[in-house]
Amino acid sequence: MTVCTDLYDNPLSTSNQTAAEAYSTGLHRLLAAQVDMIAPFQEAIAQDPHFALAHVGLARALLNINDGLAARAAMQQAKALGANGTEREQSHIHALDLLISGKTAEAYAAIRAHMDAYPRDAMVAQTCSSIFGLIGFSGQPGREAEMLAFNAALLPHYGEDDWWCLSQYAFALCETGNLAKADRMIDRSLALNPDNANGAHIRSHIWYEVGETKAGTDYLTDWLAGYDRSGVMHGHLSWHAALWSLEQGETDRMWQIVDADVAPGAALGLPINILTDTASILFRAEVAGETVAPEQWQKVSDYARQHYPKCGNAFIDMHAALAHAMAGASEPLQEIISNPAGPAADLVPDAALACREIAAKNWAQAARHLTACMADHARIGGSRAQRDLLEHALLTCLLKLGRSGEARHLLALRRPILAQSAAWRGLVAEA
Repeated sequence: MTVCTDLYDNPLSTSNQTAAEAYSTGLHRLLAAQVDMIAPFQEAIAQDPHFALAHVGLARALLNINDGLAARAAMQQAKALGANGTEREQSHIHALDLLISGKTAEAYAAIRAHMDAYPRDAMVAQTCSSIFGLIGFSGQPGREAEMLAFNAALLPHYGEDDWWCLSQYAFALCETGNLAKADRMIDRSLALNPDNANGAHIRSHIWYEVGETKAGTDYLTDWLAGYDRSGVMHGHLSWHAALWSLEQGETDRMWQIVDADVAPGAALGLPINILTDTASILFRAEVAGETVAPEQWQKVSDYARQHYPKCGNAFIDMHAALAHAMAGASEPLQEIISNPAGPAADLVPDAALACREIAAKNWAQAARHLTACMADHARIGGSRAQRDLLEHALLTCLLKLGRSGEARHLLALRRPILAQSAAWRGLVAEA
C-alpha cells in the first residue's frame, strides 16, 4: 500500500491519496497566507472523516481567521480521532491542542520537544517561526535572537530550496539586523514561490529597514493587485503601503489606502492587525502634520473595546491604549494602566501612561514614561517597524519640548533609518 505523506514527507495516517493531497494544499496555503486555506482541509475531511491531522489543519486555518470557537471544536475532533495515530501525529495533536486551548507556556515546551524529534513538521514549526508566534509574543528578553536561532536550526532540515523556511529565516535575520543576508534569502524564497503573502510581507520589512521606500511601494502596489482582499495579510500589507505613502508625502494616497483597506469596517484581516495598524498609521499621520478627525480615533477605540476588552498581550494593549487616549476614552485606558497582564505586562503601564500624557500634550511626562519602557521594548512584541511607533512618540515629545539636539542624537543612535522619513528629514537637516 502506498504511504501518503505531506509536503515535507511526513507520513500521514490516511490511505486516501486525495485526502492527503488536499491536506498538503491546505498546509501550503496556510504557510503562504493564501486565500481560502480552510477549504482544502474540509475537502481532506470529506474524503477521509477519520483523518485526524486534517481536523488539526482545519483548526489551525480557523484560528488564522480568528474563529477560535470553531478551531477548538475541530481540535476536539482531532483528539478523538488521533488516539491510535503514530507517535508523531499524537505529539503533533498534543502540542497544537495546547496552543489552541490558550495554554501557551505548555504549548511552547511541547512544540520545542516536538521539533527536536520532527523538525520537518512545518505545521507545528510555523507556530514559533514568526514575530506573531509563540517566541515573538513570549515577552522574554532576547526574543528576536531566539527566533533567529529557532529558524536557523530549521534551515538544514528544509534546505535552501524551501520557500517557506527561507522566508521565515529571512524575517528573523531582518529583525536582528543582518539585512544583506535577509535580502538574499527573501529574494530566493520569492523566486521559488512569488505568491507567498508572508514572503511579500517580509520583503516589505527588509525594504523598510534599508530605506528603499520607492522599491517597496512599487513592489507592493503590483503584488497586492493580484491578492484578494479576503487574504489574511491584505490589510497589513496595505498598512505597509500606506506607511510608505506617508513617508513620501503622498497623504491623499495614504488616506485612500487606510479608508479602503486598513481601518475597522473596511479591512477584512485579523483584529490584531486592524487595531494595531490603524492606531499606528493615525498616530504617524498626526506626527507628520496630518489632521486626524476625532471620530477616527473613536472608531479605533471602540474596535479595541469590542475585540480586546481585557489585557493579555503587550503589543495589542499598547496600541489599544493609544487609541483610547487619543479618543478621550478614560475608562478603558485606565483599565490597561491598572490591570496589565501577559508576559510583558510590566512594560504596559508606562506605555499606556505615555499615551495618556501625549493626548493631554504633557510632553515631559510622556517622555519620562516612554524612556522607562524604551530600553527593552522588543519584549512588547511586533516587528522593529511596528515598534517604531514608540520611537516616533518619543521624538515627538522631545521636539515639542524644544530638545531638538537630543532628538537628533536619539534618532542617530536608535533608529537612523527613520531619518529618511518625511516626518524627520527637517530635524536631521538641522544637525
